[in-house]
Amino acid sequence: MTQNVPSPFPSLIPESAPFSPEQREWLNGFFAGFISLEGSGVTPLSDEQAAALMNGAPAAPAEDDDGGAPWHDQSLPLAERMTLAEAKPVRWKLMAAMAQQDCGQCGYDCKNYSGAIFSGKEERLNLCVPGGKETTRMVKALYEEMKKAPGVAAPAVVTKAAEPAPSVQAAAGTRDNPATATFLSRRRLNKGPSEKETWHVEFDLAGSGLEYKVGDSFGLFPANDPKLVSDVIAALGAPANFPIGGRTLREVLTDGVSLSPAPDMLFQLYSYITGGDKRKKARALSTGEDPDGDAEALDVLAAIEKFSGVRPDPEAFIEALDPLQPRLYSIASSLKANPGRVALTVDTVRYAIKGRKRLGVASTFLAERIAAGAKLKAYVQKAHAFGLPEDPSVPIIMIGPGTGVAPFRAFLQERQATKASGRNWLFFGHQRSNCDFFYEEEFRELKAANVLTRLSLAWSRDGKDKVYVQDRMREVGRDLWAWLTEGAHLYVCGDAKRMAKDVEIALVDIVAQHGARSAEEAAAFVGNLKKVGRYQQDVY
Repeated sequence: MTQNVPSPFPSLIPESAPFSPEQREWLNGFFAGFISLEGSGVTPLSDEQAAALMNGAPAAPAEDDDGGAPWHDQSLPLAERMTLAEAKPVRWKLMAAMAQQDCGQCGYDCKNYSGAIFSGKEERLNLCVPGGKETTRMVKALYEEMKKAPGVAAPAVVTKAAEPAPSVQAAAGTRDNPATATFLSRRRLNKGPSEKETWHVEFDLAGSGLEYKVGDSFGLFPANDPKLVSDVIAALGAPANFPIGGRTLREVLTDGVSLSPAPDMLFQLYSYITGGDKRKKARALSTGEDPDGDAEALDVLAAIEKFSGVRPDPEAFIEALDPLQPRLYSIASSLKANPGRVALTVDTVRYAIKGRKRLGVASTFLAERIAAGAKLKAYVQKAHAFGLPEDPSVPIIMIGPGTGVAPFRAFLQERQATKASGRNWLFFGHQRSNCDFFYEEEFRELKAANVLTRLSLAWSRDGKDKVYVQDRMREVGRDLWAWLTEGAHLYVCGDAKRMAKDVEIALVDIVAQHGARSAEEAAAFVGNLKKVGRYQQDVY
């Protein structure tokens, strides 16, 4: 009788991997030898890596093999991020191609969305809304690179509007299986002659099954502007009731597809059905070129008008468009203070290009097109490392200019409702104090009640010199440093490209000046705050 002899090698292949005992022992020996040559620690292979070996593909890099992801910085342009990832495997190049905001709009964070694409679990390559066309193009190029790798089974490219049904039923109240919330009300937060249009919006969650924590985001599915939909139909020269997958053309254009910006596949479609100079231009636009210097201004309607006289089949036209993605907003309320309700702080986007008004899809939907009592599809996107400290006695510093104040209104409501003993310091800024001081009365009341310990305000249009939150931080740098030395957690919410980077630079300067550190030591200190979860960002 054969006896079971324990393997002399460490177990690197999971028991769930589809190998015989002999194969598992051989692979364990092979990788144990390889690891000992490298002189590194022993890390068991994941199921995905084992499956890749079974299929003859090279094992995917371990989860911590991203080298710290130096490209994971939302302020870096795509080209710089790709340079930082140049020597990395495709798995990590895919991550570098994402917008690095970890916003959750795709249903993942950047690392997990790119990982899902690499493993073939996610076939949709155009879900990174903040990354726009640049990210979609880069992901497609990396997909082609994956296809060329020997033995790698790359996912099929899926960029059309109709999203595939998930293989298993998604949990209720998620992006792929949203719940239903009821629109309650809106009120303008700006006063007088403000140049901005910002709304406080509330929804009733009764019966939806949705719950959230402060720091989470609220995802909602908006509808396109009816006038824009009518204009697109007229430009197409197609009947509004043309059948598309059991719905009408108007219905699909209203809530099924994005009408801005025009995707590469639409120009590719035009290149197939037209000729001459128009074909050359369509091909150029489909590959990211800009033959007429107007590519950035081309939404779907402008693209149709640019190729006027060319009449694509309505069904092919819809297939060439991107899906209308849900929009995410930082939650501006606490369930403990407002049971069954959720509040948002929404900047309305309106601008003009060549005399035609362009509208932010979700922001104008919330500002003017949805009526009280209306139902809409919604879900809660759980925060990725953005939330209050577990210890309620820990002090917090919140930096949120403009609509970035939203989660901090929620934080303060939560700290008041739970009677948290920790001190709270809010930095808020906007254009003008008499027009754009969002939630002024609430914050004054919280300060009077000693919930809001300090309130630092910055107004960029009140005087001759523009003052921003990072300027206020420098002015009170000694106190801010004292809070940090006492264990305070620091939070930033708002613009990713400028404000968040400027705040971080200011913080490094404050640590260097008041913490008696060199610039390198100060940067390392701030980096460690991030690493241990004491410096958290919700940026977009």
